[in-house]
Amino acid sequence: MHTRLFRLSTTFLVLLICSLASAQAPGFADHFQNTVLRIDYYLTGDAEKATLSIDRLYRQGAWPGNPERLISPFNNGKYLLKLFDESGDTLIYTQGYSTIFPEYRTTDPAQAGIPRTFHQTVRTPFPRHPVQLVIEQRDRHNQLQPLFSLRIDPQSIEIQDEPAGQPEDRVIRYLENGPPGQCVDLAFLAEGYSAKEFPKFQADLQRFAEALFSISPYRELKERFNIYGVFRPSRESGADQPRKGIFRNTAFSASFNALNSARYLLTEANRQVQDAAGQVPWDALVILVNSRRYGGGGIYNFYCITTVDHPLSVNVFVHEFGHSFAGLGDEYYTASVAYNEFFPAGVEPLEPNLTALLNPPRVKWDSLLTPGVAVPTDWGKPEYQYFQKKRSNLVRERDEKLAMLEQGAASQEMQNQLKARYQSQIKSLDRKIERV
Repeated sequence: MHTRLFRLSTTFLVLLICSLASAQAPGFADHFQNTVLRIDYYLTGDAEKATLSIDRLYRQGAWPGNPERLISPFNNGKYLLKLFDESGDTLIYTQGYSTIFPEYRTTDPAQAGIPRTFHQTVRTPFPRHPVQLVIEQRDRHNQLQPLFSLRIDPQSIEIQDEPAGQPEDRVIRYLENGPPGQCVDLAFLAEGYSAKEFPKFQADLQRFAEALFSISPYRELKERFNIYGVFRPSRESGADQPRKGIFRNTAFSASFNALNSARYLLTEANRQVQDAAGQVPWDALVILVNSRRYGGGGIYNFYCITTVDHPLSVNVFVHEFGHSFAGLGDEYYTASVAYNEFFPAGVEPLEPNLTALLNPPRVKWDSLLTPGVAVPTDWGKPEYQYFQKKRSNLVRERDEKLAMLEQGAASQEMQNQLKARYQSQIKSLDRKIERV
């Protein structure tokens, strides 16, 4: 089953990369200039309510997108941006995307009515004439509902036109295979690297780029990519670890324990991220965090973030990039997460590699199924869930005890002894899970 899902994910990624990298078509020059309109806004709300308010508008850099793909062919993302001409009759641009906010809405605090605010950015080609911006959000049944509308005049004095970046930023042009509109432009940002660690960021960028192009379908389509790096030095190395009482003064304020999930690593410093990234053409963002700890995150058409020095960091990067770049969903369902019922029962997920099997005779990847295999396929799910639950409970119990030891300033030796006591039990369960 995992092999079939991998083939499905690979097929979708090939289609995505090819759609982002092709020649210009008539129509772009009629509606747009070859620069970026950056729209910063705030999303505020809880599980039941959401409001959107504009922060700032910017004119910033060359438009990196495919001029032939003004209307997105993909039905992904919790939000859909639409641009209409001034009359409102002609749709001239669309883009699906997600943000941190939909995940927050499914957490316990949001469901208790506690509102939060998140800063977000959408980018479009810069219009030649006034346009109508419409942003729609998906409800719990994945149906698009109106959220916000705004008329934008490209001549407005409220649109800021100033260079992106800071004097200390350094831009790396790692790989250039063609004009931005004909390639997928991937930008790596440095987070938690001190000024003297610029060589380390260079090496990390190269290592992660090589890892990406060592697997399909990126390996076969490497010539369709441009890769840039943006190094913004941080005053301190690393990232925030709130549960350990560790806080670092870094460029983008990346933090573990995002949405109260221990290994979930995100940044909410969106304005700083966008300012840094605006110095290069980009279709997709990767934030490399200078940390040895395991962790990361990926949000569709927003960013991918990962630590760089854990033994599994490269694997985390490839996994999270699948979320942020292609809108792929997680193919596991037993891991501890911060949200409740992110995929509601009875609703088919939008993610191209997931299905709720609401119509078993016809699934999304029919062409990849082996004839004669039952759908759904019996694979020992009850036994697997039993051992997974036991393992999750053990890990949670271990982590809670470790946190108490760390707060009590216990020695490293005591912490190692605690880890060792749990490790043999966890390994035994791992072997049982593998046999299912």
